[in-house]
Amino acid sequence: MPSVFSAIIAGDLPGRFVWEDEDVVAFLTIAPVTQGHTLVVPRKEVDQWQDVDSELFDKCTGVSRTIAKAVRKAFDAPRAGFLIAGLEVPHLHMHVFPAYTMGNFDISGADPNPSAESMDEAAVKIKAALRELGHGEFVPA
Repeated sequence: MPSVFSAIIAGDLPGRFVWEDEDVVAFLTIAPVTQGHTLVVPRKEVDQWQDVDSELFDKCTGVSRTIAKAVRKAFDAPRAGFLIAGLEVPHLHMHVFPAYTMGNFDISGADPNPSAESMDEAAVKIKAALRELGHGEFVPA
């Protein structure tokens, strides 16, 4: 059964994409723990992270590392958080976010209503950082 992420990837639901390649996309979550909280998602519908084939998992984690460098740069964060939870949506997704404290790793404390301005600003900053880091070919317009 297609997930909400499949609908976002297909363009049937809106998403603030910061990365797109043939296998993996990254877009801002609608419930960020910090500004810049991004989800890295394979295009292929896989529910459990341990069930994804190794090659695709490696690609997802590689994109996550790249996004992590971009969010640290974009938000001057001392760390980038990385989590795989998978309880919210039955489609593998990796949470990458600017991390300032250990409390940022508690995704149950996410902001359910971030402003559109904050989300737009985050997307612009991450895209700019990705371009500066040499990944412009994967940054959507």
